[in-house]
Amino acid sequence: MSGAQPAAFSRGGALALVAVGFAVFLALIYFIAAGESFGGGGRNGQAHAAGSGLNGYAGLVRLLEADGYEVNRSRSPAAFQTEGLLVLTPPASLDPEEFTEILKNREYLGPTLVILPKWEASVPPLTLPAKAREKFKPGWVVLGDAVPVEWSAQLPAPYTLKHASASVPEARLPTWGGFGLKGRMPTRSVLYAEDNPAQRGLVTDASGRKLAVLVEGEEGSDYYDEANWTIFVTDADLVNNYGLADADRAAAALALVDEVTYDRDIADVTFDLTLNGFGAQENLLTLAFRPPFLAATLCLLMALLIVGWRAFQRFGPPAAEGGPAIAFGKQRLIANGASLILRARRMPLLAAPYAALSARRLADKLGLARHDSATIDAALARRLPEEEPFSRRAAQLEAATKPADILSAAQALDNLSTRLSQGQTMTGKVTR
Repeated sequence: MSGAQPAAFSRGGALALVAVGFAVFLALIYFIAAGESFGGGGRNGQAHAAGSGLNGYAGLVRLLEADGYEVNRSRSPAAFQTEGLLVLTPPASLDPEEFTEILKNREYLGPTLVILPKWEASVPPLTLPAKAREKFKPGWVVLGDAVPVEWSAQLPAPYTLKHASASVPEARLPTWGGFGLKGRMPTRSVLYAEDNPAQRGLVTDASGRKLAVLVEGEEGSDYYDEANWTIFVTDADLVNNYGLADADRAAAALALVDEVTYDRDIADVTFDLTLNGFGAQENLLTLAFRPPFLAATLCLLMALLIVGWRAFQRFGPPAAEGGPAIAFGKQRLIANGASLILRARRMPLLAAPYAALSARRLADKLGLARHDSATIDAALARRLPEEEPFSRRAAQLEAATKPADILSAAQALDNLSTRLSQGQTMTGKVTR
């Protein structure tokens, strides 16, 4: 019954519990901060850079990465300020005034590639046979009609673009050509931009319809001479996952990006997701895990690990042998008294009591019954004739006011006691 109870956990077990709990806590706060950006939240079947369906652009992201571009998918409006290429994939419904502001801010900042939507897409219908539904992966869609957008016609010059559709009733699929390349479209439905003198066609079909245009502006205008390039892809099948299934169309997509990046002078490509409903505000948790703040976060984690390791080192049996030289209560009393004097700055109050204590100590060593200054001086003159008298040293101590002077005078009194002790030792050796 008197024995100590065994610990519930070993030292290693306690350390493992702390480490696992700390890791889970970090994961919790990171997932709370990350929100929809974690776990593939972009697979909603819409036309954006995270979309893996036929109408999405995840394939274009992978194609550019494989071709050497530095690609980033952004969920923050701050990406509009990039000096690299900004790829915008606006939805079918959009405020033209807000989109115009984005385009105008980009004119003297960096090039822009705008991919207009094409297809009405939906998830697999419930009437689809079960075997067919099982083949669908998250994000896959069923394509409906090709529908041009209306808001592009409301953009100001030189961005005004009338989006139109055409269905080619040919036996074969319609053809396209541009950048020295040519091929066939994946479907008979074609979306194109009607003629605009401020826009030059980069990719056209056999009938001359513009499937991708470069916004040049009027010749001689500030936009024509100074602004960065803006390219509209009016038929998304040139660059979406559906279109990139063909090697020729994939080559055309790369040629479009090379063109808008001035023959690859720009290597940074940012795909915006905020226009597609995936915007997110920056917060301290997400910033803590991103450069340049990631370095400070790692340093903090290392410091916490070191503090935890040192805390574990403190546990265990005491290493000291025996008890303290002074009883704990007396030791604390002395320490508290000294601290009080230091805090109150009353060092001069110690001078007279210390001189009286030194007098009693010297009288005991000299074998005197009285410990007045005259008696001590007479005895010291016989034992240590070369030393300064006790009374003079005691007077210097009592007259001192500065801490340094008090300490020096007290050491002078201690030297007398030390010299007497040395003299007694030497006398004992000679006697023996």
